[in-house]
Amino acid sequence: MIKLKNIVYIISIAVLCSCSDYLDVVPDNTPTLDHIFADRANAESFLFTCYNSMPGHEDDTSNPAFFAGGEAVCLNSGYLWHSSSWADLVVPAYRILSGEQNSNDPYNNFWDGGRNGKNLFVGIRNCNIFLENIDKPIDLTEREKKRWIAEARFLKAYYHYWLFQMYGPIPITDKNIPVDASPEEVKVYRDPVDDVVNYIVSELDNAAIDLPEVIDNPLSEMGRITKPIALAVKAKVLALAASPLFNGNADYKNLTDNRGLKLFSQEYDREKWKIAADAALAAIQSAESNGHKLYKFINLRNLNDSTVRKMHIRGSVTDNYNQEIIWGAAAKADHIQRSAMPSVSSQFSNTINSEMAIPLGVVEEFYSNNGVPINEDKYYDYNNRYKIRQARSEDRFYIKEGERTAGVNFDREVRFYASLAFDRSILYGAGVLTDVGTNTENTPHYIRARYTEYAGKRSSECYSITGYFPKKLVHWESAFSSPQSFSTATYHFPVIRLADLYLLYAEALTEYSEDIVPEVYTYIDAVRERASLKGVIESWEKYSVNPDKPKNKTGLIDIIHRERLIELAFEGQRFWDMRRWKTLEDYVNRPFRGWDVNGQSEEDYYQIRTVLNSSFGRKNYLWPIKQSSLDKNDNLVQNPGWE
Repeated sequence: MIKLKNIVYIISIAVLCSCSDYLDVVPDNTPTLDHIFADRANAESFLFTCYNSMPGHEDDTSNPAFFAGGEAVCLNSGYLWHSSSWADLVVPAYRILSGEQNSNDPYNNFWDGGRNGKNLFVGIRNCNIFLENIDKPIDLTEREKKRWIAEARFLKAYYHYWLFQMYGPIPITDKNIPVDASPEEVKVYRDPVDDVVNYIVSELDNAAIDLPEVIDNPLSEMGRITKPIALAVKAKVLALAASPLFNGNADYKNLTDNRGLKLFSQEYDREKWKIAADAALAAIQSAESNGHKLYKFINLRNLNDSTVRKMHIRGSVTDNYNQEIIWGAAAKADHIQRSAMPSVSSQFSNTINSEMAIPLGVVEEFYSNNGVPINEDKYYDYNNRYKIRQARSEDRFYIKEGERTAGVNFDREVRFYASLAFDRSILYGAGVLTDVGTNTENTPHYIRARYTEYAGKRSSECYSITGYFPKKLVHWESAFSSPQSFSTATYHFPVIRLADLYLLYAEALTEYSEDIVPEVYTYIDAVRERASLKGVIESWEKYSVNPDKPKNKTGLIDIIHRERLIELAFEGQRFWDMRRWKTLEDYVNRPFRGWDVNGQSEEDYYQIRTVLNSSFGRKNYLWPIKQSSLDKNDNLVQNPGWE
């Protein structure tokens, strides 16, 4: 993406902010809109400025989804070590998880900007400026103009969507407020939920008409918007609107502005699920017709089938430009790899921090190797899962043969071993691209995570406080170029991939239908098949103590929710899903636990300890609006619980 010059230019009175916001884009020091849009090159630069407001989906320090919902935890300081600045980077989302969110200076503030959040109303305003002036360039082809308009409309819709999923009712900003507006005109209102959803969907529909079906040159245009992306986002918007958080939620029955307008409808509308299901199916069909399909790793190194099955999962995230990814972030996934990577070097390295730690509660959500929850599997030794076992020959592609680790790490599904690294587990890649070795040079790495060991606690920083690492986020070709220097292989983080849409469609269709529609199983089982699991009906009938669970609506919805948590683990989806389902408080209010990383012997290490106690109340389902914004605009109303 083109890097723009940072030149200050007053554009308009800010929406909901101070009356002197500035826009950091005026090419070539020419402070008039006529000059900005005088030709194609400058107009395109302004379009890229519209893109620059995109939230950092791949950024583990600014995307609240990684830490705010407890899918990962980190050191109690709430910082991640960052070698390039030789300093700690604060993780505001971890402060939210720790119960420190507030309305005076909110963490991850995407309304005003601040605490690692961008002011998305600035991004929306930029899009409006672009749309109001794009007819001016004289050297812009009609085809390009239509595409660029579609991109700007998508971006405006997406920024509204991001704000909506965080704050609920927001001011719809379809046009910028004029510079000569009166003080009262500047004081906008929040619009009701259904109006916000309808506006976002309308903008996405209009954008999709003129967006390209595919990106012809991913190397130069990765992150730019296509029609399948727009349709996929539309499906996610509608699924959010149909979900319990926004569909008849009585928790917000009293959220009313000073006009007496209720911002949340109190009537549950089952038809919203039908609309969401139709949108998800349309998105799937658009994606598949343009070449998207579930990823399968191509085995060019004569790897064992066990390793290949793991790579089907890891590669769906980290294999750059792979066909499953419908939308990949424009920024490269670098820091998040350093946060997720366990050390395999004998020397301490400050080029990784290894501090993105996965709690035991998430670890236990993955299925057994029979494809059902471990507490439902009638053949899984659930009661003895914390006892220590020794790895056998048949475990050698998952756990180092002859080494000992907790029973909970044995007999698990492929996605468990593809997604997690843990003490004595095998790590494919990191400089060794074979999976069976006869000498130290081509023998796969295995993780040693006990106190003072390579991946264990060796200092006050740079270790996992639970003993689990999300290796799914680390490209297998990322490696130590020297004992103290870790280099990351390039990949663009998946914002939306096809498996997400398959499971979203299955969820929406099941929620809408009074009786189970057989088509639902087709889409769930396609995701499970790629993970080397049998279909849900067969798996539950053979292995579960609840064999009829997938045959009733309530049970099947529970299964679909679990499938999403597992399949999309560590990809920034869980937090938003559990919020819209209103299940996040049940999970977050349990103690976050892991192994005792201060333990050097296996007996001491494999003792469960609590690493964090959190407190999540109903108010945390929506972000607080900063108090100073409310003070400036008395037409705004605060979200419940943050008054």
